[in-house]
Amino acid sequence: MRPLNTTSLTLRDNRLWILDQQALPQEKRWLASDSVEQLVGHIHALRVRGAPLIGLSASLLLALLAERGLPHDDVLQALGTLRAARPTAVNLMNNLDRIKLALTQPDWRAAVAEEAWRLVEEDRALCDRIADHGAALVAPGSRLLTHCNTGGLATAGIGTAIGVLLRAHQQGKVAQVWVDETRPLLQGGRLTAWELGELQIPYRLICDSMAASLMAQGQVDAVWVGADRIAANGDVANKIGTYSLAVLAHYHRIPFYVAAPHTTHDPACADGAAIPIEQRAAEEVTGVSGSFGQCRWAPDDAEVYNPAFDVTPAALISGWVLDSSVITPQQVEAGIFRRTLG
Repeated sequence: MRPLNTTSLTLRDNRLWILDQQALPQEKRWLASDSVEQLVGHIHALRVRGAPLIGLSASLLLALLAERGLPHDDVLQALGTLRAARPTAVNLMNNLDRIKLALTQPDWRAAVAEEAWRLVEEDRALCDRIADHGAALVAPGSRLLTHCNTGGLATAGIGTAIGVLLRAHQQGKVAQVWVDETRPLLQGGRLTAWELGELQIPYRLICDSMAASLMAQGQVDAVWVGADRIAANGDVANKIGTYSLAVLAHYHRIPFYVAAPHTTHDPACADGAAIPIEQRAAEEVTGVSGSFGQCRWAPDDAEVYNPAFDVTPAALISGWVLDSSVITPQQVEAGIFRRTLG
């Protein structure tokens, strides 16, 4: 396959390499993903993460395996294994459905490679369109708050919510970005802070629990987040802590926007209650680990509840900023998400 370079994915020498997001920001370490087992391990450990990027990495690996001569049935089996790697992020399922369709073509090896590349190119274009639509909603001098990581680390392009922040910053509209640390794995503190610094967007890092006091002080003009799945009624699954922000924003009458590609939309999922929520390891809450090593602070026998995502009801969302357009609450009430978009 031809070479590819994105913030987090690289194709060179007929191998797929991923940027280890667990090593950032202290170290930029590239890891090989030559097999399904390796990539699933990277996904589970969040070395590769972000709903769009997970789907793209799986698609590209299948294309490489097909190009290397793996039999058709083995590629199909690999697809099934990858599909089960993350249950909440629907981009993975949507991308692999398209790869599965390519596997039905007479020249399926070439078809899979073409479809994987098409998905990458589409994702880049989707990010740009999301940024354009979202930046139009940002007022000059805005102080914006974001949660988790939604930039080039999570996509093939400039990102979803962070893509909006970047485009608005380029237009001179962003006074400052408040970055939630995003417990328990600190995607905001480790990844979003790093990305905003690289993009030269002014930011300040805060603990998740500080958002309420900032809103009460009038220091937040809007909240921008991404999404891992948008249900047919407009409910949104996103990184744990998103729902809390939506409730706070609603109370303080602050706009709360979700930025996502249409591939995150799942019309077959009736509402948020039907979205499968991944449960993560207890060790992520009982302590912390990273490039610095590991530290445990909880009692050894502490019982832990650690869902990776929560669901924000549609009633708390001011707008769904997709690549196609900005979806309003009125359109959601009229049932726009109950049909296929894109």
